[in-house]
Amino acid sequence: MVRGWLAVVAVLLGIQFSFAAGNSSRLQQDQRWEEARKYLADGKPGEAKALFEELLKQYPTEADLHLFLGITQLRLRNPEGAVSAIKRALDENPSHADARTLLGWIELEVRGDIDAAIKQYQKVIELRPELAEAYSNLAAAQRKKGELGEAIENLNEALKRKPNFAAALTTRGGIFVEQNKWAEARRDFEQALKINPADDGALYGLAQALREARDYAGAQKALGELTSRSPNFVYWLEWGRIGLIRYWWVWLSVAIGFFLKGRFTQKARTAANG
Repeated sequence: MVRGWLAVVAVLLGIQFSFAAGNSSRLQQDQRWEEARKYLADGKPGEAKALFEELLKQYPTEADLHLFLGITQLRLRNPEGAVSAIKRALDENPSHADARTLLGWIELEVRGDIDAAIKQYQKVIELRPELAEAYSNLAAAQRKKGELGEAIENLNEALKRKPNFAAALTTRGGIFVEQNKWAEARRDFEQALKINPADDGALYGLAQALREARDYAGAQKALGELTSRSPNFVYWLEWGRIGLIRYWWVWLSVAIGFFLKGRFTQKARTAANG
């Protein structure tokens, strides 16, 4: 969970640095604003929090400040504090798409409130219909709710806007796996890996698809690459299981050989004893 928090924080930091750069408010002229964001980017959330709170005393209506305080609270593993700060950002600016995105993520991944997350992500699409990530986020929530058809439709919309969106391809491939549409899943995983060879989710999905296609050598190769990257026991277990399937005829031949050898030896002993 913490790794997931850090990932979403990194994404939002990138969005917000670019967003803030074009803002002409008085906050942009305050050196402390840049300093506080640098603290956060450098992994010093305690110092960042103190400076953001100091800035809020002077700029209490700046939505970006409240959002960054929310991101900082996530870094400090305080999701409820993050929600409070993000909602304050939305009070100041209800059209703040980044704040709604982060709130939707917390509702989904931390609080487990899928419907609340869907509501936030749908609002983000209304605000930023050109943003591929908005459709992908909504699809992730719909998938957790079991609305697989709707999720695929939104992933298709994301890929229309951003054809090289590897994460959307991996997510869609995972849904095809759930629907037992293995050919479609394999296509998406292979395409995702062409874009991002380091996508472990796509590589594991491809291994599953290859196993279903009885390409056991290919499946083992994919899983072998995964085990070289990560000590995940699941990968090792799956690799071994496919190895048993792949070489079952060898094990069967060996077993038959031992069985026949035993029968031959027994008959020979019986004949020798009269």
